[in-house]
Amino acid sequence: MAEKDTIIASKIKQGGIFNFKDFYEFAYKWITDEDYDLTEKKYSEKVAGDSKDLEINWTAEKKISDYFKIIIDMNWIILGMGKTKVKKEGKEVSMNAGTMEIRFKGSLVKDYENRWENKPVWKFLRGIYDRYIIRSRIEDYENKCFEETTELINQLKAFLEIEGKQQI
Repeated sequence: MAEKDTIIASKIKQGGIFNFKDFYEFAYKWITDEDYDLTEKKYSEKVAGDSKDLEINWTAEKKISDYFKIIIDMNWIILGMGKTKVKKEGKEVSMNAGTMEIRFKGSLVKDYENRWENKPVWKFLRGIYDRYIIRSRIEDYENKCFEETTELINQLKAFLEIEGKQQI
């Protein structure tokens, strides 16, 4: 079985005015531009009056080699999202208001194709291979996973910050 190590777990939380459609598209574009394969595992809406609650689960995967893969899981929860009008550069623009929380988990997966799992001897050799032969490569890829997940979080925070400041 593939070995999945969680490298980073974090979250961002934003309450206030934002443009959900633009934010969603920005997140999607950033992930795909970084050569990740994105899977939307869940998208559910619960409508209550003029507002709705959303739950979205994304999994972004990037193969680094035939042995390593980075996975970034994103779980979105948006509560009380409704439409609101905001003045932007003298014009009235339709935006969204609500509370958004996104949880991130960046993981490094080793032997994702389960090539070393067929025989007990191979599994034992994989442990030696991981601990002694490619230890520095594993550390490099763990750093890469941490950096890319952190960069995604920072990009999304920056987008929300810009959106927030444009409303004033």
